[in-house]
Amino acid sequence: MIVLDFFIVNVALPSMQRHLHASAAGVEWVVTAYGLTYGVGLITGGRLGDRYGRRRMFALGLAIFTVASLACGLATNVEILNVSRAIQGLGAALAGPQTLAMIGVTYAGKQRVTAITAYGVSLGLAAVLGQLFGGLLIQANVFGLDWRLCFLVNLPVGVAALVVAPKVLTESRGAASDRIDLVGTALITIALVAVVLPLVDGRQAHWPVWAWALLAAAGPVLATFAVHQRQRRRHGRTPLVDLSVLADRAVSAGLVATGVFYAAMASFFVVLALYLQEGRGLSALGSGAVFTVVGAGYLAASMVGPAMTARLGRQWPALGGVVMAAGYAALAVVSGPSASTPLLLLPLLVAGIGMGMLTAPLTGIVLAQVGPRQAGTVSGLQSTVVQLGNSIGVAVIGVVFFGALSDAHGALHQGIPHAFQVSLMLLAALPLAAALAIQFVPRLGPAGPPEPAEPAELRA
Repeated sequence: MIVLDFFIVNVALPSMQRHLHASAAGVEWVVTAYGLTYGVGLITGGRLGDRYGRRRMFALGLAIFTVASLACGLATNVEILNVSRAIQGLGAALAGPQTLAMIGVTYAGKQRVTAITAYGVSLGLAAVLGQLFGGLLIQANVFGLDWRLCFLVNLPVGVAALVVAPKVLTESRGAASDRIDLVGTALITIALVAVVLPLVDGRQAHWPVWAWALLAAAGPVLATFAVHQRQRRRHGRTPLVDLSVLADRAVSAGLVATGVFYAAMASFFVVLALYLQEGRGLSALGSGAVFTVVGAGYLAASMVGPAMTARLGRQWPALGGVVMAAGYAALAVVSGPSASTPLLLLPLLVAGIGMGMLTAPLTGIVLAQVGPRQAGTVSGLQSTVVQLGNSIGVAVIGVVFFGALSDAHGALHQGIPHAFQVSLMLLAALPLAAALAIQFVPRLGPAGPPEPAEPAELRA
């Protein structure tokens, strides 16, 4: 449900924009506000679970998420919707990190590997098939709720999970740690907002001085964050992010590949939904059905992924980046104003195959040569990079897509395909950049990836 909520709104964006009379920047924030607060809060959420109890924090986060979903479904304007989405992200950041940690507590050996695999598959399916689910809900239009069902559907799921959780989940805590690094959390939040806010709102405001000032300030704030983290570590206190892990080439290169890949995937889903509905006139359900082609490619590649990764190692996900870029490039060629929908299907299938080749192996690449004591820090950092890649990718592609749309001349159905094609030219470069970053990861030894970290070290 937490991952689904990032992607389910894509097919609902045109309907939201019409019903709420929202600007382009307003609907971008529907995606970005959730991903930003989710990404920034993940590591802190994991630490709170270690300190105060994972089941307790899971339940609290799920309750916040569920109430915020109700607020999203009842929103009367885009401002209320986006504030509610940000609160949803905070609830997700509190509940999400506890899941993998509780799997580590509950299972051991092969059962733990099986559980983690199921966890990963569920996340991938939520990302790829979220658009179809959203289209089905909008098409159903129960009680005339339209796009609001995409949020209200969380209520029965959230309430049921809250009822069941105390009966099936065992409470656990991690190793004793310092107080939560509130200063570090504030610094990283300020830095990321300084990047994302101008990218989402700057173009529509004709790039005022404040937009450039925020972008210029992001670098120094990030540098201050890094200094603060090193000082905490030097004084024997637990930093929010242990930057020493970045000295490991597998971690640093793997995180770069992860961030770039998820930026390419999340932003592609947003512009594809806009293209299919606003540019081609498909319904939300029709748009969601087209997305299932991507899902089919993703599932096919995921099924053969473990065997191919064992055979080809890091070159399997690197090849996935090339395949994904080829799918985007082919789609850019065939998606003009006069293109027929069947022409889109093969490039979409190819892009989905590339996504499936990349998604699962990336976690193994980042964690393959990390010791158990660092596995929790690195896995938490990777989860954060995933969400920030999602948010920043959507913000950047919004500048490109809506900028190209405003520059295009002619009818809307002609301008949107042009903006989509321009966006795809940029997006095709990102999976190639991920494939290049993977080349800097050292080759795995014969032992392969390590066993998952011990429960006390898991911070998701």
